[in-house]
Amino acid sequence: MHILLEKLLLKRGIKDKDELSKEERGWFDSREKILSGGEMTLEKVTKFCEVQLSKIEAQWKNLDNPPLHNERLIIAHNVYSTLVKVINAPDPERSSLEEYLTTLIKNGA
Repeated sequence: MHILLEKLLLKRGIKDKDELSKEERGWFDSREKILSGGEMTLEKVTKFCEVQLSKIEAQWKNLDNPPLHNERLIIAHNVYSTLVKVINAPDPERSSLEEYLTTLIKNGA
């Protein structure tokens, strides 16, 4: 099990992934596959973010989404698109965006 996923489970009081529901296990297994996929590269991160952006944009087409769901989609879209911008940005702009993301993480946004 990847160390980050193990820490996440322990933080949530879960000692073993067998305690997860079927839906949670699916999410966990997909993330574990991503994290164990060999060396992490910027290309892999960019591709992952782009896939997530596509999924979010597809969900926006559902007119029956409750407002809170759409708010979460907007937040997630902003995070993924910012990550792609950071990866593709020139060095000075990248530094500025990294500082911005660090601030978001510290403030719990």
